[in-house]
Parts: sequence; C-alpha cells; structure tokens
Amino acid sequence: MKRSIVQVLIVFVLALSSSLIVNSTGADSTHWPHWRGPNLNGMAHGAAPTEWSDTKNIKWKAAIPGRGFSTPVIWDDKIFLTTAVPTGKTESAPEATQDAAASGGQGRRGGGGPGGGAGAGEEHKFIVMALERKTGKVIWERVASTATPHEGYHRTYGSFASNSPITDGKYLYVSFGSRGTYCYDLNGKLIWEKDPGVKLRMRLQFGEGSAPILHDNLLIQTYDQEGDSFVLALDKRNGKEVWRINRDEPSSWSIPYIADHKGKKQIIISASNKVRAYEPAMGKVIWECAGLGTNVIPSPVQYKDAVLVMSGHRNPKLMAIRLGGENDLTDSDAVLWSHTRGTAYTPSPVLHDNKYYTLSDNGTISCFNAETGEPYYQQQRIMPPDSFKASPIGVDGKLYVASESGVVSIIRMGEKFEILASNTLEDQMFISSPIVLDGELFLRSKTHLFCINDGKVK
Repeated sequence: MKRSIVQVLIVFVLALSSSLIVNSTGADSTHWPHWRGPNLNGMAHGAAPTEWSDTKNIKWKAAIPGRGFSTPVIWDDKIFLTTAVPTGKTESAPEATQDAAASGGQGRRGGGGPGGGAGAGEEHKFIVMALERKTGKVIWERVASTATPHEGYHRTYGSFASNSPITDGKYLYVSFGSRGTYCYDLNGKLIWEKDPGVKLRMRLQFGEGSAPILHDNLLIQTYDQEGDSFVLALDKRNGKEVWRINRDEPSSWSIPYIADHKGKKQIIISASNKVRAYEPAMGKVIWECAGLGTNVIPSPVQYKDAVLVMSGHRNPKLMAIRLGGENDLTDSDAVLWSHTRGTAYTPSPVLHDNKYYTLSDNGTISCFNAETGEPYYQQQRIMPPDSFKASPIGVDGKLYVASESGVVSIIRMGEKFEILASNTLEDQMFISSPIVLDGELFLRSKTHLFCINDGKVK
C-alpha cells in the first residue's frame, strides 16, 4: 500500500510497532510483561470476551489523565502505563517548530509537517501510573520528569507517552525517549534514571515512540532519527551505559526483537536502510539486509530459523530472513521469501502456528504461511470500513482488532477470512493495542482504560 509521507505516520509503540523477548519473564501466561504479550508474538493464552458494549460486560472503566498511547503492561495485580499531562505553562516555540514555520510548514529534516508538531512549547508532566487490576483504581502515580518538549507529535495519532513500558516482574522500565529512561520497583520507588544525552529530531515532528526491550541484564533501545541515530544498551540494574552503537538510519519506530539462533541471541532491528542483527554483549553488527521501505514501524518476529520483518509506507515489503548469516545478506539466498502486497504500515503482526497475520492501516487483513511465504489470503477488508493503528492480538483462535472509532472486530484465525463479531464502545478511539489476560480484555482508549469481563472465565 503506497502512501504519501504527509499522511498518517504513527509514532508510538504500539501500535507500536513489536514482538520482543524478555528472557527473565519467559512465556508466562499469568502476566503481560510487554506490549506484544507473554509469547512475544501478539498471542495471548486462554479465552477472551466476545460480546460487550457501553452497558454490557464492562467490569470497570478508569479515566486516564493527559495523553498517552503506550500499551500498558500487567504483572500480578498491577497494571502499569504512562501518560503526559500538560501543566498549562507554555514557552516560545522550540527551534524545530520555528524552522518549520519559516519554511512553510515542513522545515528541516525532522521539522514540523502536516499533522506534526502538536504539543511543542507546552510544559508537560511525564507520568508513570500503577492501577489495581481488579478495580482500575490508582495504586500509585509518579512524575518521572517535568519538561517542555523540544518537538511535538502527530496531532491525531501521537503523544509524548507512546513508548510502552516493560517489566521483568521485579522492576518496571519506562522510556520517555528524549526525556529519559526510568526504572521503578513495582511499588513505585525510583531505582535509577538515565538521560540518553540527545534531543531526537523525528521526521516531520511526528514524535517519538520506540520502546526498550530486555535481555539478561541489558535494557536496549533504538534512537533512530533525522540526526545521529544509535542503539543504546544500559545495565538494567543501575542504568549505566554498557554500549552505544551509531547507525546510518533515518527516523523509524520499530521496537527491537531478541531472536535466538542455535542458543545464541541476536538483537534484530528493522529500519529503512537496513535490517540489522546485533550481538548483545558489545553491540557488534552480525549481519544486515536492505529491502524495507521508509518509515518502518512494525516490529520483527521469529519463526523457526528466520525473522520476519515488514514495512508498509513507500516501497512496502515483507521479508523472511534466515538467521545464521553474516555481513551483508541483501539479495542473497538468506532472503527466503518476500512480498510487496499485504504488508502493514503501523500495526505489528501476529504469529501463531505457521501463520503470520498483518493488518493494514485502512483495515485489510492478510495471512501468510510463515515458512513458505504463500498467502492464505490477502487484503481482506474489515467491514464496516475503518482506520487502524493499534496492533492486533490473537487469543483462542481469534484475532482482536481495535479501530480508531472504538470498534473491536473479532476475526477467525486460520486459512480463511471470516468476521465473527464486532463490538463498539461509543466515543472512544483506540491507538494502544489490546491486552488479554486471565479471560479479561483490557482496552486503552484516548481517555480511558477499560476492563471487559463476560464472567465466563473466573
């Protein structure tokens, strides 16, 4: 699907874009430690409600202050999320906004463009919250930072709190990008904080959104921008920098993924110029492969001995790259298969059994054989037509797909496309991705967090 750069460019981590591996938590069905779920592939365990409305099967509804499109994480009885709340104070336009205005709206690389630059010049409190899972009541709330962002975000789909948190069950790790990374214990005590030492210059001021991942004692995050891009690894125990590797990449929002090849880990990062695999200990590049288009948002996922990567903006591409190679794998036999039709721009994929599901922003679903690349079906439209930024999740043989207009469509998983049901919450907008845990469905909208329970799973 071909799109203009001035169309929707999403910068959250939903939606952002990912599957990732948290070695310390594993595939635990009793927690949701990162935004792509306990199985690292967009799949949840058990079952989920199939019917709800504003007056049916809503266990609780909690108002969330400010604006944030990060997907929450859950550990035991606590739900963790981030938001950014304006204080009401304003300053003169930052350099990026001034540059954009002087050039008629687009500015330097990373300057404001149509839809971009919202919130610039407004002081915000960057907030971390813990809610009680049973009731939605706030357990604790911490202000990580109070600052005036140097750049804005997409006025419809962006926020200053789009980076999803992650937990290892003992500590909570939160990134606000240019505003720093923070580690709390699960009771809200600040353990450490780290300034990345950069003010990111994102393309067209659509905002920041790539979240960190965990591997052993490392907390790893990508800082791809219009300035000097890099990957940063911190010691998760104290926040000290372990390594920082510069990279030749423009703005991207894909969250890294930790792949396993014959017992050895590789950090896989999708981006516009090249997909790269990094060695975790020191950040050495193991292999790289060109082929994706611009503005990469969806995150990688592993199937057997290959990683599947995708982009959906200009020059859309879906590729399966065999692990085990070294150096430049572009146009080599390490690229097992590829497609240019049926890719996703914003939402990350769901992988289950041997099936790889993609969701386009305009509401079409495709399903591929993850091993051969053969499409079971491509670009089947969800009806009624809608727009989608949240990444889908799979549970109990069904895909749950949340739209901008508050509708969640339920699609049968398998070789044939079938819409099973749709449920609407009025006056809601879903950008964050759904969560399913212990039979309950959690939906974060622009203004609220919902817990949906139909009583079938105790």
